[in-house]
Amino acid sequence: MVEIFKTNIEKEQVPVVVTRLHQQFPHWRANVDLHDCDKVLRVEGEGVCPEKVMQLVHDAGHLCQVIE
Repeated sequence: MVEIFKTNIEKEQVPVVVTRLHQQFPHWRANVDLHDCDKVLRVEGEGVCPEKVMQLVHDAGHLCQVIE
């Protein structure tokens, strides 16, 4: 399962957010495409829960919305 999100994550914050995601959900893979205008966060893995991803990103101080 793959979920994609629109974010406002800046380059220097990518390692922080991705590390938090991997610590909380070690079986998921995550990356941020900073070249995309929506700074797309892509999360891939079994049982990805968009609400949990959005909450974790919001808790880190960033915007995060599911892209349909």
